[in-house]
Amino acid sequence: MQEVLTSIAGREMMPAESVFKNIRMPGLKSVRADNFLRIMNLGYGRSLGVTCTHCHVAGNWAADDKPQKQIAREMIRMANTLTTQIRSFAGVRQTAIVNCTTCHRGAVIPATNLPAPGAGG
Repeated sequence: MQEVLTSIAGREMMPAESVFKNIRMPGLKSVRADNFLRIMNLGYGRSLGVTCTHCHVAGNWAADDKPQKQIAREMIRMANTLTTQIRSFAGVRQTAIVNCTTCHRGAVIPATNLPAPGAGG
């Protein structure tokens, strides 16, 4: 992440779509470029326990060469849809959110053996 931050020096406050190429998720296009990198690194990278090069080609960050990048886009759409659906149910807090960590919990393979509600964990 530091390498990319250094490469965008002076443009950190600009919208991500003005600084980076091939941003396809509408909600990420207008985010400040420095915050976009934090979202990628902390939000996605940490949630899956991976580095940037899991989805990106180092030095050619805009490339769509790795299937993981498209999978990530599809997963973001799924999480956004789930969050919207959860929030539409009566009585659910408006702050309810589904994100990568909800299922992945720091691992590339999503957790499939979550404890039963009330089982502690």
